[in-house]
Amino acid sequence: MYVLDQPAPAATPIPGIHHATWAGAQEGLRSLSLWRQSIEPGGATPPHSHACDEVVMCTAGRGEVHIDGQVHRFGPDQTVVLPAGVPHQIFNTGDVALETTAVFAATPVPVALPDGSALELPWRS
Repeated sequence: MYVLDQPAPAATPIPGIHHATWAGAQEGLRSLSLWRQSIEPGGATPPHSHACDEVVMCTAGRGEVHIDGQVHRFGPDQTVVLPAGVPHQIFNTGDVALETTAVFAATPVPVALPDGSALELPWRS
């Protein structure tokens, strides 16, 4: 598989989150995942961390990433860099969908809640 269609993000059981996994283990990758997400206005990811590096590229909308009690604002054409193990939460702070594409240095992507327990994702990672 060398050329793949990029499906639009679909609604998930996490309120306000639309997701599409564009590439990962199912496509033959061994150490990389590519996700596309859309977060509705007022929506947010759960607070979480990953046991791998994550890079989030914002293509539309406005958001904040909360890390260690600090708020970092971002918007279109900006990239959020999240080293492995850094607890974070992403919020849509605008009035339109927050559109992001994320690259992870793992497949599947390990996700943990703040207490360290695994967060089972409602999509393939």
